Amino acid sequence: MNPIIVDTNIVFSALVNKNSAIASFLLESQQTLLMPKFGFVELFKHKEKICKISKHTPDEILEILYELIRHIDFYDENAISTDALQKAWLLVKDIDPKDMLFVALTIEMNGLLWTGDNKLRLGLEKKGFSSFFKSNALHKT
Repeated sequence: MNPIIVDTNIVFSALVNKNSAIASFLLESQQTLLMPKFGFVELFKHKEKICKISKHTPDEILEILYELIRHIDFYDENAISTDALQKAWLLVKDIDPKDMLFVALTIEMNGLLWTGDNKLRLGLEKKGFSSFFKSNALHKT
Protein backbone atom coordinates (compact mmCIF):
# COMPACT_ATOMS: atom_id res chain seq x y z
CA MET A 1 0.00 0.00 0.00
CA ASN A 2 1.32 3.43 -0.92
CA PRO A 3 1.96 5.76 2.01
CA ILE A 4 -0.29 8.80 2.27
CA ILE A 5 1.53 12.13 2.47
CA VAL A 6 -0.66 14.36 4.60
CA ASP A 7 -0.72 18.07 3.75
CA THR A 8 -0.92 20.52 6.62
CA ASN A 9 -4.42 21.63 5.62
CA ILE A 10 -5.71 18.10 6.26
CA VAL A 11 -4.43 18.09 9.85
CA PHE A 12 -5.69 21.67 10.22
CA SER A 13 -9.18 20.45 9.23
CA ALA A 14 -8.99 17.59 11.71
CA LEU A 15 -7.98 19.97 14.48
CA VAL A 16 -10.83 22.33 13.69
CA ASN A 17 -13.36 19.49 13.69
CA LYS A 18 -12.15 16.56 15.78
CA ASN A 19 -15.34 14.63 14.97
CA SER A 20 -14.93 14.86 11.20
CA ALA A 21 -14.40 11.99 8.80
CA ILE A 22 -10.92 13.36 8.14
CA ALA A 23 -10.00 13.24 11.84
CA SER A 24 -11.44 9.74 12.17
CA PHE A 25 -9.44 8.54 9.18
CA LEU A 26 -6.21 10.02 10.55
CA LEU A 27 -6.81 8.39 13.91
CA GLU A 28 -7.89 4.99 12.61
CA SER A 29 -6.03 4.45 9.34
CA GLN A 30 -3.94 1.34 8.94
CA GLN A 31 -2.06 2.97 6.06
CA THR A 32 1.27 4.69 6.61
CA LEU A 33 0.71 8.43 7.06
CA LEU A 34 3.70 10.68 6.45
CA MET A 35 4.34 14.38 6.75
CA PRO A 36 7.53 16.39 6.35
CA LYS A 37 8.71 17.84 9.67
CA PHE A 38 8.01 21.27 8.18
CA GLY A 39 4.29 20.45 8.40
CA PHE A 40 4.45 20.48 12.18
CA VAL A 41 5.99 23.95 12.11
CA GLU A 42 3.20 25.15 9.79
CA LEU A 43 0.58 23.85 12.22
CA PHE A 44 2.24 25.58 15.14
CA LYS A 45 2.34 28.83 13.16
CA HIS A 46 -1.47 28.72 12.82
CA LYS A 47 -2.36 27.61 16.36
CA GLU A 48 -4.24 30.81 17.23
CA LYS A 49 -6.30 30.57 14.05
CA ILE A 50 -7.07 26.91 14.77
CA CYS A 51 -8.24 27.81 18.29
CA LYS A 52 -10.40 30.65 17.01
CA ILE A 53 -12.09 28.64 14.26
CA SER A 54 -12.53 25.47 16.34
CA LYS A 55 -13.56 27.31 19.51
CA HIS A 56 -11.28 24.92 21.43
CA THR A 57 -8.88 26.10 24.10
CA PRO A 58 -5.16 25.90 23.37
CA ASP A 59 -4.92 22.93 25.75
CA GLU A 60 -7.73 21.12 23.93
CA ILE A 61 -6.00 21.75 20.59
CA LEU A 62 -2.76 20.35 21.98
CA GLU A 63 -4.55 17.21 23.16
CA ILE A 64 -6.16 16.69 19.75
CA LEU A 65 -2.89 17.44 17.98
CA TYR A 66 -1.06 14.93 20.16
CA GLU A 67 -3.57 12.22 19.28
CA LEU A 68 -3.30 13.03 15.58
CA ILE A 69 0.49 13.15 15.40
CA ARG A 70 0.77 9.82 17.17
CA HIS A 71 -0.59 8.37 13.92
CA ILE A 72 1.57 10.40 11.52
CA ASP A 73 5.25 9.70 10.92
CA PHE A 74 7.25 12.88 10.48
CA TYR A 75 9.87 12.55 7.78
CA ASP A 76 13.19 14.35 7.86
CA GLU A 77 13.33 16.57 4.78
CA ASN A 78 17.12 16.14 4.69
CA ALA A 79 16.57 12.50 3.72
CA ILE A 80 14.62 13.42 0.57
CA SER A 81 16.73 12.90 -2.54
CA THR A 82 17.90 15.84 -4.61
CA ASP A 83 16.14 14.29 -7.59
CA ALA A 84 12.75 14.26 -5.81
CA LEU A 85 13.30 17.82 -4.56
CA GLN A 86 14.12 19.05 -8.05
CA LYS A 87 11.11 17.33 -9.60
CA ALA A 88 8.85 18.75 -6.90
CA TRP A 89 10.25 22.26 -7.35
CA LEU A 90 9.52 22.19 -11.07
CA LEU A 91 5.96 21.11 -10.29
CA VAL A 92 5.14 23.63 -7.55
CA LYS A 93 7.33 26.69 -8.16
CA ASP A 94 4.56 28.59 -9.98
CA ILE A 95 1.68 27.11 -7.94
CA ASP A 96 2.78 27.32 -4.29
CA PRO A 97 6.47 26.87 -3.42
CA LYS A 98 5.58 26.15 0.24
CA ASP A 99 4.14 22.80 -0.90
CA MET A 100 7.42 21.60 -2.39
CA LEU A 101 8.36 19.35 0.54
CA PHE A 102 4.97 17.61 0.52
CA VAL A 103 5.20 16.94 -3.21
CA ALA A 104 8.87 15.90 -2.92
CA LEU A 105 8.03 13.46 -0.14
CA THR A 106 5.21 12.05 -2.27
CA ILE A 107 7.63 11.52 -5.14
CA GLU A 108 10.36 10.12 -2.86
CA MET A 109 8.07 7.59 -1.18
CA ASN A 110 6.00 6.77 -4.26
CA GLY A 111 3.11 7.91 -2.14
CA LEU A 112 -0.25 9.59 -2.52
CA LEU A 113 -0.61 13.26 -1.64
CA TRP A 114 -3.63 14.07 0.49
CA THR A 115 -4.40 17.76 0.22
CA GLY A 116 -7.46 19.93 0.50
CA ASP A 117 -5.75 22.66 -1.52
CA ASN A 118 -7.66 22.73 -4.80
CA LYS A 119 -5.30 25.28 -6.36
CA LEU A 120 -2.39 22.92 -5.70
CA ARG A 121 -4.29 19.85 -6.90
CA LEU A 122 -5.46 21.48 -10.14
CA GLY A 123 -2.04 23.00 -10.83
CA LEU A 124 -0.30 19.68 -10.32
CA GLU A 125 -2.85 17.82 -12.42
CA LYS A 126 -2.26 20.29 -15.29
CA LYS A 127 1.40 19.31 -15.12
CA GLY A 128 0.62 15.58 -15.23
CA PHE A 129 1.00 14.81 -11.52
CA SER A 130 -1.74 12.41 -10.47
CA SER A 131 -0.53 10.76 -7.26
CA PHE A 132 -3.34 11.95 -5.01
CA PHE A 133 -5.11 10.22 -2.18
CA LYS A 134 -8.79 10.32 -3.04
CA SER A 135 -11.67 9.12 -0.98
CA ASN A 136 -15.23 10.01 -1.81
CA ALA A 137 -16.20 9.18 1.75
CA LEU A 138 -13.87 11.84 3.15
CA HIS A 139 -14.01 14.74 0.73
CA LYS A 140 -15.00 15.71 -2.74
CA THR A 141 -12.46 14.71 -5.35
